[in-house]
Amino acid sequence: MADYEIFELGDVVLQSGQTIRGAQMAYKTYGKLNEAKDNVIVYPCWYSGTHLENEWLISESMALDPRKYFIIVPNMFGNGLSSSPSNTPAPYNASRFPKVTAYDNVVQQHRLVTEKFGISKIKLVTGWSMGALQTFHWGAIFPDMVERILPFQGSAKCSRHNFVFLEGVKAALQADAAFADGFYKEQPAKGLRAASRVYAGWGFSQTFYRVEADLKKMGYASLEDFLVGFWEGWLLSKDANNLLTMLSTWQNGDISNNPLYGGDYKKALSSIKAKAIVMPASTDLYFPPEDSAFEVENMPNAELRVVKTYWGHFAGGPGTSPDDIKTIDAALKELLAS
Repeated sequence: MADYEIFELGDVVLQSGQTIRGAQMAYKTYGKLNEAKDNVIVYPCWYSGTHLENEWLISESMALDPRKYFIIVPNMFGNGLSSSPSNTPAPYNASRFPKVTAYDNVVQQHRLVTEKFGISKIKLVTGWSMGALQTFHWGAIFPDMVERILPFQGSAKCSRHNFVFLEGVKAALQADAAFADGFYKEQPAKGLRAASRVYAGWGFSQTFYRVEADLKKMGYASLEDFLVGFWEGWLLSKDANNLLTMLSTWQNGDISNNPLYGGDYKKALSSIKAKAIVMPASTDLYFPPEDSAFEVENMPNAELRVVKTYWGHFAGGPGTSPDDIKTIDAALKELLAS
C-alpha cells in the first residue's frame, strides 16, 4: 500500500501553455493540524526525491517535530508519484510530458494547502536544493501567507553556470542510443550511468574528494566503489524521462518569471515578507554563497548564514553529513522560535 495520498487537481494549464490533464499531486503529512490551523510547515522535495527522501529532517528530536507541527511534504511533478512522464497515459507520456516550472508546482501546492486543508497561514516553508527553489517561490508568490522561510543549498533563480552544469547531465543521459528520444522500452542504463558520473564531480566539493570523505566518512572501499555505489546507484533507481522533466523545472527556476513580477528579479526578492534565514554551503559548486548573498541583499527580512563545510551541495543532503544537519536543524529551531 502507498504511504502517501493523492490530491486530484483536474486539468492544469501550465506556464508553458501545455496542460497536464487529470493532474495529480502526491503528498504526505506528518503530525496533526491544530484547531487554529497555525502549526503548518510546508517542506517541498528535491531533484529526483520523494517525500521518503525528505523524512531524515522530520523527527521528534529535531525542529520539524510532528508532535508540534503539521508538516506537509508535496511531491513535485515529474518525480514519479505526482503526475510524471512515467505515470501519464499517451499521448502525454514519456518525452511528450508537458514542461513544468517551479511556479507551476508551487501554485498547485497552494491549492493543496488551501483547498484540502483550509489553511491560510504557513509558519514555515523549508527545503534543500530544488526544495529551496520552491521555498523561495512560496515566499515570493504568497508573501502574505508565508511567515518564515529557510531555503538551504538552493537558489531563487537558476544561474547561468548552474544551467550549464545541468546541460552536461542532460547530454550524457540523452547520448545513449537506448534513450530513443525518450520512447525507450527499457531504462537507458548506459546514459544514466554516464549522467551520474557527470553529477559526481559537482555534488561534493574538491576538498571532500581530497580528504577522501567518500572512504573515511561514507564507508566506500575506493573512489570507483563510490562512483558506482553512490552515484550510479542513485540515478539507476530513477526514470530517465522523470529526471529530464525535473531537470527542465530546475533550469527554468526563477521566482520572477511569472505574471506577478514580469521578470523583475529584484522586485520578486524584495516582495518576500517572510522572516528568512538563507543557508548556502561554503563549498557548494552550483549554489555558491555569492548568489545567496545577492538574494539576501534584496530581501527585506533575511539573514545570510553560510554553512562552513567541505561536503559541498550534499551538506544538506538526505542524511549525508551529520554535523551540517545539526547546523541546519539548529537554525530551523531558532527560526521557528522567533
